[in-house]
Amino acid sequence: MDKRLEAGWLQRIAWSVLAWGSLGLLMWVPFLYVAIRRGRGSDWGAFAAFTLYECVTLPWAVVTSDGDGDPILGAVAVLCLLAATAMLLFAVFDPRSAQAAAPAYGGGGAPTKPPHGQPYGASYGSPYGR
Repeated sequence: MDKRLEAGWLQRIAWSVLAWGSLGLLMWVPFLYVAIRRGRGSDWGAFAAFTLYECVTLPWAVVTSDGDGDPILGAVAVLCLLAATAMLLFAVFDPRSAQAAAPAYGGGGAPTKPPHGQPYGASYGSPYGR
């Protein structure tokens, strides 16, 4: 059975702010959260990719710390932040289902289509459908 991981826009934006606020150093954290909660192979792959990104760019930044900086490192960092933000906002989390938005009292009414072969109301206890 495939697990769903629903999140509202506030949670999606909060994870994106974490990635941008840490300047990409904690970009792997939301993907670890998703991988643990949902357990899909693709989620573990995204976590591994962003962890590898951190393991490569941190030594790269230390080695190239002389002078004005490395424009390629800056471009890679911005592109990875944009990719992570797009994934967190639109691809990783499932949208909230309509079932969760149903009213708590009353159950949302009777179905619009009766079961196959039965007149409307017969299976719902209506005395007029018999």
